[in-house]
Amino acid sequence: MTHPHRIDEASLPEASWEDPARGSIRWKTLFSGDVTATESLVCGIAIMSPGDSFALHCHPQPEVYFGLEGEVDVTIADTIHRLKPGVALFIPGNAVHGVRSADQPVRWFYTFAADSFAEIAYTFV
Repeated sequence: MTHPHRIDEASLPEASWEDPARGSIRWKTLFSGDVTATESLVCGIAIMSPGDSFALHCHPQPEVYFGLEGEVDVTIADTIHRLKPGVALFIPGNAVHGVRSADQPVRWFYTFAADSFAEIAYTFV
């Protein structure tokens, strides 16, 4: 059984891909069943610095991005969408998406309908 949780982002470590071909994006996992006693949702904060990238990829689960800081172009299924504070993007399951390059610091909240981040099967293109 899960219980309410409070997570302070400032207390969380940043994670990143070990393979630079996936991009230089970093993130902080807020909730994921493999690290918190939660279920049904995975969410976190994505972090990019100027020059960082997030290679084009897809995964079966739909995803939502919600802009928190800065602005960046997100490609979703060959269409560019500007993500900025207050803007939400719905990314359908299996839609190829990514960020070519950030030109300023940017942060966004992301979430998936899954029990843990480990369930998200990324396919990089």
